[in-house]
Amino acid sequence: MKALVYVGLKPGVLDPQGRTIARSLNDLGFAEVESALQGKVIELELSGNDIVAAEARVTSMCEKLLANTVIENYRIEMRAE
Repeated sequence: MKALVYVGLKPGVLDPQGRTIARSLNDLGFAEVESALQGKVIELELSGNDIVAAEARVTSMCEKLLANTVIENYRIEMRAE
Protein backbone atom coordinates (compact mmCIF):
# COMPACT_ATOMS: atom_id res chain seq x y z
CA MET A 1 0.00 0.00 0.00
CA LYS A 2 1.03 3.58 -0.44
CA ALA A 3 0.74 6.63 1.80
CA LEU A 4 0.95 10.17 0.47
CA VAL A 5 1.77 12.80 3.08
CA TYR A 6 1.10 16.43 2.17
CA VAL A 7 2.96 18.92 4.38
CA GLY A 8 2.44 22.67 4.29
CA LEU A 9 2.85 25.70 6.48
CA LYS A 10 0.14 26.61 8.96
CA PRO A 11 -1.88 29.77 8.27
CA GLY A 12 -0.02 32.86 9.40
CA VAL A 13 3.47 31.37 9.01
CA LEU A 14 5.56 33.35 6.53
CA ASP A 15 6.30 31.50 3.30
CA PRO A 16 9.23 33.24 1.56
CA GLN A 17 9.58 30.42 -0.98
CA GLY A 18 5.91 30.69 -1.93
CA ARG A 19 6.25 34.45 -2.27
CA THR A 20 9.30 34.00 -4.52
CA ILE A 21 7.43 31.47 -6.68
CA ALA A 22 4.47 33.84 -7.11
CA ARG A 23 6.72 36.80 -7.93
CA SER A 24 8.73 34.75 -10.43
CA LEU A 25 5.59 33.52 -12.17
CA ASN A 26 4.37 37.13 -12.40
CA ASP A 27 7.74 38.11 -13.90
CA LEU A 28 7.33 35.33 -16.48
CA GLY A 29 4.01 36.79 -17.59
CA PHE A 30 1.58 34.80 -15.44
CA ALA A 31 -0.09 37.87 -13.97
CA GLU A 32 -3.12 35.89 -12.76
CA VAL A 33 -1.03 34.31 -9.96
CA GLU A 34 -1.82 36.26 -6.80
CA SER A 35 -0.01 34.02 -4.33
CA ALA A 36 1.62 30.61 -4.02
CA LEU A 37 2.13 28.22 -1.14
CA GLN A 38 5.14 25.95 -1.16
CA GLY A 39 4.98 22.58 0.56
CA LYS A 40 6.13 19.03 0.12
CA VAL A 41 4.67 15.65 -0.76
CA ILE A 42 6.21 12.51 0.72
CA GLU A 43 5.29 9.19 -0.88
CA LEU A 44 5.76 6.12 1.31
CA GLU A 45 5.53 2.53 0.08
CA LEU A 46 4.33 0.40 2.99
CA SER A 47 4.13 -3.34 3.61
CA GLY A 48 1.07 -5.01 5.11
CA ASN A 49 -2.65 -4.92 4.40
CA ASP A 50 -4.14 -3.24 7.48
CA ILE A 51 -4.89 0.29 6.23
CA VAL A 52 -6.10 1.52 9.64
CA ALA A 53 -2.90 0.40 11.38
CA ALA A 54 -0.78 1.77 8.55
CA GLU A 55 -2.44 5.17 8.77
CA ALA A 56 -1.80 5.25 12.52
CA ARG A 57 1.88 4.45 11.91
CA VAL A 58 2.16 7.16 9.24
CA THR A 59 0.56 9.65 11.65
CA SER A 60 3.25 8.74 14.16
CA MET A 61 5.92 9.24 11.47
CA CYS A 62 4.52 12.70 10.73
CA GLU A 63 4.45 13.70 14.38
CA LYS A 64 8.02 12.47 14.98
CA LEU A 65 9.85 13.37 11.77
CA LEU A 66 8.01 14.25 8.58
CA ALA A 67 6.32 17.48 9.71
CA ASN A 68 7.36 20.23 12.09
CA THR A 69 3.99 20.41 13.82
CA VAL A 70 4.81 23.77 15.40
CA ILE A 71 4.64 25.50 12.01
CA GLU A 72 3.34 22.86 9.59
CA ASN A 73 0.09 20.98 9.01
CA TYR A 74 -0.03 17.61 7.32
CA ARG A 75 -2.61 15.49 5.56
CA ILE A 76 -2.35 11.76 4.90
CA GLU A 77 -3.87 9.98 1.91
CA MET A 78 -3.80 6.19 2.01
CA ARG A 79 -3.97 4.12 -1.19
CA ALA A 80 -4.35 0.38 -1.46
CA GLU A 81 -2.18 -0.76 -4.34
